[in-house]
Amino acid sequence: MIIKTDEELKHLEEIGQICGRVLKSLVESTKAGMTTKEIDERGGKLLKEMGAESAPVSEYDFPGFTCISVNEEVAHGIPGKRELKEGDLVNIDVSAKKNGYFADTGISFIVGESEDPMKQKVVDVCEEALDEAIKKIKPGTKVSQIGRAVHKVARKNGLNVIKNLTGHGVGKSLHDAPQHIMNYFDPTNHDLLKEGMVIAVEPFISSNASFVTDGKNDWAFETKDGSFVAQKEHTILVTAAGPKLLTLVED
Repeated sequence: MIIKTDEELKHLEEIGQICGRVLKSLVESTKAGMTTKEIDERGGKLLKEMGAESAPVSEYDFPGFTCISVNEEVAHGIPGKRELKEGDLVNIDVSAKKNGYFADTGISFIVGESEDPMKQKVVDVCEEALDEAIKKIKPGTKVSQIGRAVHKVARKNGLNVIKNLTGHGVGKSLHDAPQHIMNYFDPTNHDLLKEGMVIAVEPFISSNASFVTDGKNDWAFETKDGSFVAQKEHTILVTAAGPKLLTLVED
């Protein structure tokens, strides 16, 4: 969507901060021995306390308040009985709505410490890729420059991007225009970022694979070769003064 009024901005700032605070709380409270269902139930409780509704539940009847993906799962993992172990690579994705406005945020992290340095590498490179992508966000820039920045960081570090998972517009719906913000350079995409546009930018950085396929259930995505994949996502407002990260929670 494109924000046109102060009221719209207020609502988007509110839901952005709700999603950001819930995500921050879940990451900080995640420990080895917890089940993904326990984490998800905490997320659902926090959203309710803040007057928000889980977007996966309301929009897609997803079997969880949040998406929690572990190790071989890349995205849309269903919370359940799976018990987290020291060194697991976990992704928590929180999207929600309030007063008809949506925001979306997520992050990958390691539970405790991992003996495999590649897990931390994909997490670190993903963060760097998002930082570089954010630098490209201003009115008049081609949407494709976001993907170019992400892919450049991945290649520089000897890693790949997942090409069939993308960012997207967000605001009045969970998935708004632009429908796809690629994590690689698409020379056929000449769309421009516009003042007031709200977008969710989410690099997926992979240790090897470039595509995900259907996983163990109707929701989860995985890689065929078991590559480690990290994601980080913010909902961002495009402004002439620079990108405004609506889901960023200051310490």
